[in-house]
Amino acid sequence: MRSIGETARDSGLGVSALRFYDRAGVLVPARVDPVSGYRWYAPEQLDEARLLARLRRAGMPLADIRLVLAGWSGADADLVRQLLRAHLRRLEQGLSDARTEFSALRALLDDRENPMAPPRTAAPVRLTVSAPGLAAALDAVRFAAGTDPELPVLGGVLFDVEGDALSLVATDRYRMAVARTAATGYGGPRVQVTVPLPLVDAMRALLDDGGRVRLAVDGDRVTLEAGDRQTGGRCLGQDFPDYRRLVRLPAGRRVLVEVPAFREAVLAGPVRTGEVRADGASRDLSVLRVTDDGPPVLAGEGDDDRDLVAVNRAFLLDALTAGGRDRLVLEIGDPTAPLAIRRPDDEDAFSLLMPVRLEN
Repeated sequence: MRSIGETARDSGLGVSALRFYDRAGVLVPARVDPVSGYRWYAPEQLDEARLLARLRRAGMPLADIRLVLAGWSGADADLVRQLLRAHLRRLEQGLSDARTEFSALRALLDDRENPMAPPRTAAPVRLTVSAPGLAAALDAVRFAAGTDPELPVLGGVLFDVEGDALSLVATDRYRMAVARTAATGYGGPRVQVTVPLPLVDAMRALLDDGGRVRLAVDGDRVTLEAGDRQTGGRCLGQDFPDYRRLVRLPAGRRVLVEVPAFREAVLAGPVRTGEVRADGASRDLSVLRVTDDGPPVLAGEGDDDRDLVAVNRAFLLDALTAGGRDRLVLEIGDPTAPLAIRRPDDEDAFSLLMPVRLEN
């Protein structure tokens, strides 16, 4: 007999997924210990678990999976073949529909383009900011910047100049970080430029001496001067997403956490394995359960509360570090809503972590 942990490891299904499929009657273990409730699987059930993992990765509905598993070992495989063909047709039709919609979206984008668009900035923009303030803002958002070569515009930090404030924003789609610092010397219209990460890091290296620094945007170039030192380069050409739309979220429950203790709880607490991708890689998840009083607790494999919020564990640890405080506010809403991590003394600095769907 194989334990549930061994079956999960060798099949590509998580332990929580195996529990879910047991409760759903899809893959029932050969034996359940009457005292401990521990599940044991027969050797031949490993092949069924691997088949189930493949069908789930292909997006087959659970109702069809039941029939495929029921008919897989039978002498007549006609029903299984019919189910596979029907699901493939659904996928192909879905892909065809998606291509049609994307073609329409590209046409809309083409209609919006103006080949005679004015330069990014009509006149040079110059402003002065505090070196420690800019350093703190960069430290608060740098971790969330993207590295996907297919999305180069996310491989930078947005510098958003408006009024007497400079807002910095970074996102890789799965997390977002926003910070703000005061700025002086500019009173013109709003200006946005996306600074590539190598230039962001070069700027950060100039900000350790304190005092004030000068930031200038001239066309597609941005320059930072700190005393007699200077760095600069070209901005990224694509427009950054409208982050203000992305951060408008329904209010959730706010809980103050002691960061050192909560970090230790995350590091030492239970970890769930996310869905295994086609390349065999998986991600570790921290699953949070909100309590009636006190900080959220790390939920274990047997916790099936419907209000559990799962996030990438490494991303959560990064966000706690970037928060830069011994106390932070966790704002937890619906399990499908982003987890917000805020500073109690600064509403303009926060990060968002996209939730991860649990298999069950």
